Formats: sequence, structure tokens, C-alpha cells
Amino acid sequence: MTDETRATEGVAAPDAPRAPDAPVRLRDALDALPAYTPGRPASAPPGVTAYKISSNENPYPPLPAVLDTVRDAASQMNRYPDMSVGALTQVLAARLGVPAARLAFGPGSVGVLGQLIAATCDMGDEVVFAWRSFEAYPILVTLAGAVPVQVPLTADARHDLVAMADAITPRTRVVLVCTPNNPTGTTVGDAELEVFLERVPSDVLVVIDEAYLEFVTAPDSPDALAVHRSRPNVAVLRTFSKAYGLAGLRVGYAVAHEPVAEALRKAAIPFGVNSLAQAAAVASLEAVDELEVRVKELVAERERVVAALRDQGWSPPDAQANFVWFSLGSRTVEFAAACQDAGLTVRPYGSDGARATIAEREANDRLIEVAGRFLAAGSA
Repeated sequence: MTDETRATEGVAAPDAPRAPDAPVRLRDALDALPAYTPGRPASAPPGVTAYKISSNENPYPPLPAVLDTVRDAASQMNRYPDMSVGALTQVLAARLGVPAARLAFGPGSVGVLGQLIAATCDMGDEVVFAWRSFEAYPILVTLAGAVPVQVPLTADARHDLVAMADAITPRTRVVLVCTPNNPTGTTVGDAELEVFLERVPSDVLVVIDEAYLEFVTAPDSPDALAVHRSRPNVAVLRTFSKAYGLAGLRVGYAVAHEPVAEALRKAAIPFGVNSLAQAAAVASLEAVDELEVRVKELVAERERVVAALRDQGWSPPDAQANFVWFSLGSRTVEFAAACQDAGLTVRPYGSDGARATIAEREANDRLIEVAGRFLAAGSA
């Protein structure tokens, strides 16, 4: 067919031929997109046990009952999972005291958050969050074509809720409140959260990200589910990866009012929560007493580590998760290297600081030892 014939018949003429080596066209947004940096694998000098304390993983192995359940479920892995996540929905709804219709699931809480951003944001819309906070936030927001609005933390590494409220504009669709905050471990208080929520427009969704909820002991920490029940524009984000020790199976969820929860389910990847993850989550909820024992042990270790660091002269923020934060500034890389030389893999964050997970007692003891030597060398 000639170009003249195409024009006569209303068929568009082909574009001019491209060079055979022309690159595939990718989105311009990727140029400014920060890559997610996972915790590095553990490594150590010869004869030294290596500990990976960079990913906030639960150091305990799976509970025996949970492991047995996963083994049984594996015999059916040739079948697609239940896309409605029905069994887990019913058990969790009863446990939380919320209607089943308010639950939406995904591959980890970060997967659910991706669904949430996709369901709420059009091109150019804004998402407000503290910074530094969970590093997946700007990635998910940018990939959705929205604009990340980062509000600096306070001097004591906490959310500046006043400044976050000031940052809301007519283009704001979502505000993320990470409590405990990753990577600094600090929480927001109930009273300050209520004051903040009074300033947020009713058509802006506030997401309380509680990935580390189970480790919180602060008496003024908010009851996020109660806040959710009283405010239609509040959703709660949680995961089975941390306290429940299911990081490798990837299952998280949101508690949101029905219109939002329905939108999250529409935005979900089909069959995104696999069968093993669903079965393991149900079994974990049934073994909650055993899990609480482990959580209490990790909290006790956290308190021991923080107390030891303060005795050495460090001033870590009030740790409320399963990790501790070292505000190191320009010495961050140096500290991470010192830890690596001792067989500890921590998580450095540019020139802001480093995060270290509370792990086995031996790893925690070594962290205390390395931190003490590092501080002494720096002040000598």
C-alpha cells in the first residue's frame, strides 16, 4: 500500500524508519528514580561468624506449627491461590474487630502501599511524607507519576507533623505517617496525631504505616485502629514480615474504609498473595501467644542495646521498633565499614546515619563492642 493509497483510505502513514540501534523508549521519570537498596548479604573475615543486621528481619526461625502448615500448603502449589484471601480475611477481621470488607491484602505492606498510591494518585498529584523515612515511599510515588513531598524530620529524628500539615496543598492526595519510623525508630504521639488530623482535609487519605507495631512500648503511641474507625480518611498499613517472621513469603494488609479498601483490591496484582503466605499468616495468628514471647525477647534485647549505647556516650533516638539508629552524618560510611570488618552488615543511609537490626544476642553484643570502639576512636 502506497502512502497515497493510505491517505485516500484514511490509514495513517508509517513513521519515518528508525535507526536499527535506537534505544527502547523508557519513562523519563526513571532518570530521577532512586533505586531501592536492600540489605547486603552478611560477610565476615575468616573464622568470624557473620551477622546480617541490615534488613530488620526477625532472627528467630519459623514457629514449628507455621512451618508444618507451609509444608502442607506446598503440596497444592500447582494451583492458583485464593485471590480473595478468604480464610486470612475472616481470621484477621475477627482478630482486629473490623468488617472483612475493610481489609485489602498484597505482597507485603509495600505491595499494598503501591496499590494505594495507584488507586489515589493521578499524574502530578502529591504525596506527603517525612524524610528520612521508608525509602520505598519516593520510589512508589514517582513510579505512579505523582510527586513526592518530603518533609524533614525534627532534630530528634521524629515526624514534624506541623510541617507536614503545612506541606499539604490542593494537589495532595495522600499523607504517609510511618510510626515507628523506619529507619529512625521513633513514634508519633497520640495527642499530636489528633491535632495533625484535624488539619488534614477530609478528601486527603492519611496512611498510618505500622510495619513495626508489635515492638512498640511507648505509652503515648496512638491506637491506629481506633483512629481509623473515627475518621473515614484514615487507613492503617501492617505486615506479617517483621514480628511474625514471614518476610520471605510477602504478605501485608491495609485496614481502610470500604470505598478505599475496594479500590485497593481493584488495584491489586491478581493472585499477588501466594497460597503459602496466606496459610502461614493464618497459622501465625493462631500461634500469637508464642509470637508474643519472641517479641518480648526482642524488645528486651533492644532496651539492653540502647542502654549500653547510651552508657558509651551515644544518643540514639527512642527506639520503638526492632532496630536502632545511629545518627552519624559524614561518618556513616566509616561506621558501616567498621561493622563490616567485624562481621556485622548494617544499613547505611548516605550521610545521614546507619540502622542496625536487633538480632541474635551474639550479634547485639558485637554491635555494642564495635560501637564503643568507634565512638572512642572518634573522640580520641
